[in-house]
Amino acid sequence: MNFENSDLYSRLLVSDSDLDSLEIVPIGGPDGSEEPLDLPAELPILPIRHTVLFPGMVIPVTVVRQKAIRLVKKIYRNSDINQRIMGAVTQAKPHKEDPGADDLYKVGTVAHILKMITLPDGNVTIIVQGRQRFRIREIIREDPFITARIEGIDDSFALANRKESKALLNSLRDGAHRIMRLNPEIPQEARIALDNIESPVFLIHFLSSNINVEVGDKQKLLEETNGHKQANLLLQYMMREIEMLELKREIQSKASSDIDQQQRDYFLRQQIKVLHDELGIDSPEREMDDLRIKALEKQWPKSVQQHFDKEINKLQRINPMAPEYPVTLNYLETLVDLPWDEYTKDNFDLVRAQKVLDSDHFGLEKVKERIVEYLAVLKLKNNMKAPILCLYGPPGVGKTSLGKSVAKALNRQYIRMALGGVHDEAEIRGHRKTYIGAMPGKIIQHIKRAGSSNPVFILDEIDKVSSDFRGDPASALLEVLDPEQNSSFTDNYLEVEYDLSHVLFIATANSLEPIHPALRDRMEIIEMTGYTMEEKLQIAKKYLVPKQRKENGLKATNVRVDDKALQKIIEGYTRESGVRNLEQKVGTLMRKVAKSIAMEQEYLKTVKEDQIEKFLGAEIFDKDLYQDNDIAGVVTGLAWTSVGGEILFIETSLSRGKGGLTLSGQLGDVMKESAVTALSYLKAHAERLGIDYRVFNHYDLHVHVPAGAVPKDGPSAGVTMLTSMASIFTQRRVKPFIAMTGEITLRGKVLPVGGVKEKILAARRAGVKEIILCIKNKKDVDEVHADYIKDLSFHYVDTVDEVLAAALLPETVSKPMRFVFPEEKKEKEESMSYAPMPVTVL
Repeated sequence: MNFENSDLYSRLLVSDSDLDSLEIVPIGGPDGSEEPLDLPAELPILPIRHTVLFPGMVIPVTVVRQKAIRLVKKIYRNSDINQRIMGAVTQAKPHKEDPGADDLYKVGTVAHILKMITLPDGNVTIIVQGRQRFRIREIIREDPFITARIEGIDDSFALANRKESKALLNSLRDGAHRIMRLNPEIPQEARIALDNIESPVFLIHFLSSNINVEVGDKQKLLEETNGHKQANLLLQYMMREIEMLELKREIQSKASSDIDQQQRDYFLRQQIKVLHDELGIDSPEREMDDLRIKALEKQWPKSVQQHFDKEINKLQRINPMAPEYPVTLNYLETLVDLPWDEYTKDNFDLVRAQKVLDSDHFGLEKVKERIVEYLAVLKLKNNMKAPILCLYGPPGVGKTSLGKSVAKALNRQYIRMALGGVHDEAEIRGHRKTYIGAMPGKIIQHIKRAGSSNPVFILDEIDKVSSDFRGDPASALLEVLDPEQNSSFTDNYLEVEYDLSHVLFIATANSLEPIHPALRDRMEIIEMTGYTMEEKLQIAKKYLVPKQRKENGLKATNVRVDDKALQKIIEGYTRESGVRNLEQKVGTLMRKVAKSIAMEQEYLKTVKEDQIEKFLGAEIFDKDLYQDNDIAGVVTGLAWTSVGGEILFIETSLSRGKGGLTLSGQLGDVMKESAVTALSYLKAHAERLGIDYRVFNHYDLHVHVPAGAVPKDGPSAGVTMLTSMASIFTQRRVKPFIAMTGEITLRGKVLPVGGVKEKILAARRAGVKEIILCIKNKKDVDEVHADYIKDLSFHYVDTVDEVLAAALLPETVSKPMRFVFPEEKKEKEESMSYAPMPVTVL
């Protein structure tokens, strides 16, 4: 029995000055029943943990949750002391930080706040007195604090059968005195307080509050409305405690008072063993027996079995009270919980796998084809080390979600591990088990959680792995992602080899440059390009609109979005390779519709193109369109960005000077070098290209790329810059509706570039009809869907001369620039100085 929560002990927690201000309400009338309290119909509820408040008891309660602190302070500010009441209800789930209606018991006690003490750490301790039990009929609200509609429970102890009632009460008193004799730690004041209690109801509540039982058992005592049944249940709990105390005294009497430290340890272990057996708690011997039984069911390698036997024998020799015992026990539990040689059965239905991949993702044909190839080989060989795939592409194109589809198609467990910001090698390899708080690495932890040794394991954002003084996680991944090595992967915590060769690792990355070269070499890179406007339209129709409609509580009959409206959202409100922003805009559209439905306002069930600005505001992005190239030196180029392809314009102008070159438009080093290379080529071949060589010495050249606030770099603008310079030097017109991309060399060769698909689609959107590409980029054009390039014609070139022949027209611009050189000006002036003076004839 624990009398630390008794009325007397609670008062001892308060200073003398506070005791004088406490107004204890007397409990217990002359007839042995508690005086009923005039309860309100509604009462604020204070959830309490690990304790039960009984009527008549005065206990301290420390309040740490902000919601509860606000409730207590509000009630304590009441000027009427008698109105400082609330409901104290025990939490059925004590670990719930923000309990709701379902987390509380239904019976509690009206608590009268006697005193409130604000602690230095901001928490509040209140001294409360239990007044009367009540039952929660209905929770009215939960914010700003729980308020309930209640009904009171009258406390009474019927004396109809006085002899039986008197015997029952005497048994309770005798049992309490017996517990006090067996437990010398109970203070003498508690015995005096017990002898002075006359009310039967208060006696039951006093003993119930201090009985040493679980909180749930105390709650049963509080909820019992029949006084005799409540007393009998209390007596049962007291008899059980008496048996435990007598057993403890019996064990203690068997030990000698002069035992040395070794004998004392043995005595304590025997004492714990007896108590465990009596309480039905697993003893250390039983825990080790359970581990051995689990080990017998494991189909693990012989070396692991030998290591397990060695460790469990060591555990048997360790004192259960020693710090090493729980460390070794946790280690052995981790060993037996791992799925050694436990695999899920793969589904080799390739037709079904193809349907799963097609239904979950639109496009991505190369990736789907690679997955189906893997399944086909696995089906034929039935024993294949899993490859390491790396899906590389811009954000939002479905790299991570594709992993779920692969797991679904294979019928395997799905694991995702986010590597963004991971900078500790122990996250991959784990800690040595000798350290405090050691645990396996995330690889082994996820395998253990999956319960299978052949899951689909997504290593998300592998290009975001960083390193510092704690190690290099990328180097630790070298063993994990090597099919020749990961069959014997060794985690620092496990200390034994674990086979990862059956795991299908799929890494995702936005960029390949940050990935360690050795790590990149171990993976099969599969590029996932951005979606075209047509593909985004299909994704929005088939996936995004139905998904957002469902998430916002709408049905298909409530709203539909027209294709042209979706196209306007794609082109005017999003500029990305993936579809994340598109999904956000569709979600905004659906929320607007949901608001109209909820407010019973009229709305059109079909959202059309002219209504988009009403829902989403003005367009964010302007559509890039082809501009007239009638001015010399203006040429259309093609560029790749992280959000897809774009067209850009190279503008060149000449002004009198000394042959200087000016580059503007926030160009990178590579792009500047392309301009210098183009100018050097034109100087070297000026005569053949019909350029007056004197223009290089007497005119300054200025090359500008518009959108000056946007950084630009890369070699693919080489042919565009050269064509622009050739046009301004020769004043020849550029062929209309033509765009180009390609790198140039000083020898006049045109080299291939990347991002061809995105560039072609950008040109098509801008109204371009002809595109100049390196002949080696023809293979990239062949991979683009035929419907996307049916209106375009391509010029495949190998040299700069072929570029100029295809891009420049023979005629000059309508207002060509006239070049004037210093020697011509001097000759004109000299001829004017020797001219004869005019003669006037009168």
